[in-house]
Amino acid sequence: VQLVESGGGLVQAGGSLRLSCAASGITVRLNAMGWYRQAPGKQRELVGRIISSGRTNYEDSVKGRFTISRDDSMNTVYLQMNNLKPEDTAVYYCHAEYIDYWGQGTQVTVSS
Repeated sequence: VQLVESGGGLVQAGGSLRLSCAASGITVRLNAMGWYRQAPGKQRELVGRIISSGRTNYEDSVKGRFTISRDDSMNTVYLQMNNLKPEDTAVYYCHAEYIDYWGQGTQVTVSS
């Protein structure tokens, strides 16, 4: 199993990034897939998740700014992040819940 995140980087406040989580060895549409983040000195927290049906839910601070989607043909989950804020700075991780498997993470840095 592999979960490979990509798309992180440095962006100014108010900007956008799209993170990708490309999966192999599992089928994302059959799993609940979560996006988490961990800022320096803080615990890892759930950003949002998408379940098999395609239903999504989000942590309150990102509602209306972040969107999780899935491309079943690419076996990939995405995290579209708009109107980014400096407090969104963190390492972002993809997580396959049913098998409790994590990707390696991708750094997102938002400058003010």
